[in-house]
Amino acid sequence: MSIILALLAAVFASFTAILAKIGIEKVDSNLATAVRTIVVVIMAYLMVVITGETESILTISVKSYIFLILSGLTTGLSWICFFKAIQIGDVSKVVPIDKSSVVLTILLSFIILREPATALVVSGESLSPLEPLF
Repeated sequence: MSIILALLAAVFASFTAILAKIGIEKVDSNLATAVRTIVVVIMAYLMVVITGETESILTISVKSYIFLILSGLTTGLSWICFFKAIQIGDVSKVVPIDKSSVVLTILLSFIILREPATALVVSGESLSPLEPLF
């Protein structure tokens, strides 16, 4: 199931850049990022309500809050940079550079999270059905 969800995420992410490039025409990139973020917040909160997890917010640890907030800040910075980049550049040139984050994330997972650098992951076959994605 995780592989199906990852593939769906990739499909949606590919449309994200195309739709954003069309929508950002004659719109300030920061304003466009804010509009997109509002939509994401509404969707995320709807999922929390649908799954009945609204009360769980009180059980999140301080450590988790700190790292989720930091993750949110880095996501925001990434989106601000991405939107400005696609506004002034070609999507076909910006997206491959943006997606180099995959390689950087794998390297950081070895260094920070101490995840094992298996032969499959290092060779780029981390999406192989032979190895669970999550």
